[in-house]
Amino acid sequence: MFPLQVVDSFLLNYNIGQALLLGFVLATVGALPLKSQRLIAANTTLFGLIFILTPQALVPIHYLFLGIALLLVGPLLYTTASE
Repeated sequence: MFPLQVVDSFLLNYNIGQALLLGFVLATVGALPLKSQRLIAANTTLFGLIFILTPQALVPIHYLFLGIALLLVGPLLYTTASE
């Protein structure tokens, strides 16, 4: 039960958008050693979709715009990735 208490105490100080942004940054940094631009693009697109689908009652509106930007950048990264 200790890890759940740590997560709960962390989330009480921040909103859902900030927690999702931290998850996006950590997932991106975790994928960098693999040196796969397609994986980074898939990660970017997925988090863009998550930011857009998050209810606006839980997060400020600027996370919606971040999601839109990530949904535009993700496919561009995927198409420019080398084989």
